[in-house]
Formats: sequence, structure tokens, C-alpha cells
Amino acid sequence: MQQDDLIGATLGNYKILAQLGQGGMARVYKARQENLDREVAVKVLPPWFAADRNFVERFNLEARLVARLTHPNIVTVHDADEYMGNLYIVMQLVDGGTLKHRLDQLQAINQKMDVLEAKRIFIQLASSLSYAHENGIIHRDVKPVNVLMDRTGRPILSDFGIAKVLAGTKELTRQGAGVGTPEYMSPEQCQGGPVDGRADIYALGVMLFEALTGRLPFMGDNYPALAHSHIYEAPPHPNAINPALDPAVSQVIITALMKNPAHRYQLANDMAAALERAVHSLPGGNDQQGNKLIEYTDPSRVATIPLFICPQCRHFNKSQTRFCTACGFPLNQCRICGAQNPANNRFCFKCGQPLHKHQ
Repeated sequence: MQQDDLIGATLGNYKILAQLGQGGMARVYKARQENLDREVAVKVLPPWFAADRNFVERFNLEARLVARLTHPNIVTVHDADEYMGNLYIVMQLVDGGTLKHRLDQLQAINQKMDVLEAKRIFIQLASSLSYAHENGIIHRDVKPVNVLMDRTGRPILSDFGIAKVLAGTKELTRQGAGVGTPEYMSPEQCQGGPVDGRADIYALGVMLFEALTGRLPFMGDNYPALAHSHIYEAPPHPNAINPALDPAVSQVIITALMKNPAHRYQLANDMAAALERAVHSLPGGNDQQGNKLIEYTDPSRVATIPLFICPQCRHFNKSQTRFCTACGFPLNQCRICGAQNPANNRFCFKCGQPLHKHQ
């Protein structure tokens, strides 16, 4: 077993105690901050990054931006510095494993995540992403290993900004280095185009698909194969893999995985609201203690609800729906400001202009 020469060393005020994990881009350690007598997590980047001074400048800038984020579902950044050729970032220590660990546990016993557990986790993650996007920060690498779990089961998203910093470095050609993770990358990210918060929403949809079906929507042995699938291939319908999954919940996933960003949820909070409504409509869906779900909703319960026709596919949708539950097309987009309105709105909630109604 290769010895880790950082264990026992001191980086600034932080004494490295043990390695917590390692990826292609960095190693994460448990450390003690001596001057404040507390335990923290320290992420250390490979030494070749410190040799690129442009990278160091971007790293420090992004660390300062991320350190300003204050949200219960975003990991707190305490410090970032360089010491003896090692770039490192210091974060709160979250010791309940990761969402990846949780999904691996379920897979080991051939189970999928319960829809109530998924709702609790993914609504909180959507809230963290909405908050970050509102503050001008896109994650770019949302994936289960970057979702830390505390001991109460609260998800905490980490590694904000790291992918953006990596995007401009020539060291990406080194083995193990890369921007984003192919299994969770949006089509526009795979194509190398500009990205916004909707790329994070796509990745959140991939994770929700994985949690509720037990597999990824696209699988491949290499980056080109995965990128081709994300860009050109339709994902399998979640119900085809997990027939017990309610169609309304499946539709949340399908909308998040739309190829065209304009057809996805435009805000992470929109996805959270859709997931909340879909689960709430299930028998026992608003029971936080419930574990057993009935597969289908009784159609008689929604028979008297007014329905609105999608202008693209002619599917009937409920009044508060913003995106068609069949094709994901915006149902009531304001032509003046572009805001996505519920299907039954007569006036735009954002600018107040009258809305054109499709018949």
C-alpha cells in the first residue's frame, strides 16, 4: 500500500490526520485546525496545478466566491491557500458518507430509493442549486459523490466552482483530470458549449433517475460514447425500468432530462415544486413517516380538475403546470419577459403582461 506523505503533515494551520477519499482531481483529508481546535475537511489538489499561476489565480477567485455562499445544503468553505506547492481548500467536515454511498447500499440489496426519501433529498439539493444560481455560481459537476450526507441524513452539496476553475487549464490532458463527470453531464456541456444553471438541473435529473430506478439513464465505457448518448439519444422511460414508479414522478425526471435547455425546468426550484406536487398526489405522499407507496393514483380524484392542452403535443395538463408533463414544452411562456407561467395564468406573474392562451 502506497504511503501518503501528507498524513501527519501540517498545511498552514491544519494538521492532516487521515485520508477520507480520493478522486481523479484531488484527495480529501480529515484534519485538525490547531488554532480553533476543530476538525475540518481539507481537499488537496495535485502539485502540478500549483505550477500554473493562471490556475492559481482562478482557484483563489472562485474559492472567494464560493466562500460567500451560506446555505444549509451547501458545504461551508473556511479557507483556501497554497503551502509548499500544495493548493488546498478547507471545508466543514461532514461525516455521514455521500449520496453515492447511499445508492451503493441500496444497489447491494437490489433496492431503489423510496420516493419519499428521494423527495426529501432532492428538494433540498434543488434549493441549494437555486440559491447558488441566484448568486451567479454554476456547479458544473453535480453527482452523487459530491453530495455529502450528515448524520441526520441532510444532503450537503460540495465542490462548487472546481469544474469552472479546471476549465481553462492545460493540465486537463493529464490522466484522471477532467471537467464534469460524463455520466451526469448535460448535452450542452458534452458539446463544449456555454452552460448555465439548467446544466445543473439536468445533472440533478440524472441523479434522480439513478436513485429511483437503480441505474443511470446512459451507460458507456468511454467519454465519446456517453457524450453521444447525452446529445442524441432519448433516455429510457423511468417506468420501463421501475414499473412501480408513479408516472407523475417519472415526468419530473423526463422534463429535467430534456436535450434542449429551454424545455427543461428553468429553475431548480421549479423542479423541486414539480417533485413535491407529484409525490404529494400519491396516497400517503404527504406522510413523512410513510414507507409504503401505492403504485397508481385513483383517476377519480383528478377528474374534475380543469385541464390545459399543450400547444406542441396536445397533451392535457393540470392548471398549475408550467411545462407539459408529456413533452416538457413550456405551457404559458410570457412573450415579453420570457417567464414560465402556470398554464392557467392570465397575466404574467413576473411582468404583469397579458398572456396569450393556446386553445
